[in-house]
Amino acid sequence: MKYFLAAVALCAMTQADAEWVPKTAEQIKEIRAACLKEHALDDAQISKMKQLEFPDEPNVRQYLLCTATKLGIFCPSQGYHADRLAKQFKMDLSEEEALQIAQGCIDSNAEHSPADVWAFRGHKCMMASKIGDKVRAYIKAKEEAALKAKV
Repeated sequence: MKYFLAAVALCAMTQADAEWVPKTAEQIKEIRAACLKEHALDDAQISKMKQLEFPDEPNVRQYLLCTATKLGIFCPSQGYHADRLAKQFKMDLSEEEALQIAQGCIDSNAEHSPADVWAFRGHKCMMASKIGDKVRAYIKAKEEAALKAKV
């Protein structure tokens, strides 16, 4: 019960923060590292995630829930914030198009899934969308640039 109350309090603080801004690449890196410490993943899971494959496994779901919560884009009692998803992950899309995609991935959790399952469901939807395509292209370009820099 105390974890639920803490989650509700966190959501309330997040909701009250009208000044939410997308996280920088460095902030995202720090959040991921913190969540990896909290939710250890094995080498195979990390390898898959580096390829942007996210196995539907409890510790992967918990890791994704942790990152989404710390990014301020997901609240365990309310779900994803479509407006924040759109701002954080719009890539080169217009914010309106990104918002439309994000809203299509939002659900009310009518089946009352645990927060990690709910967050995973939304993440899976976003990664299957045009935004996911843009994220994959962005990461591929970064990897190629890093390889060229080594040569």
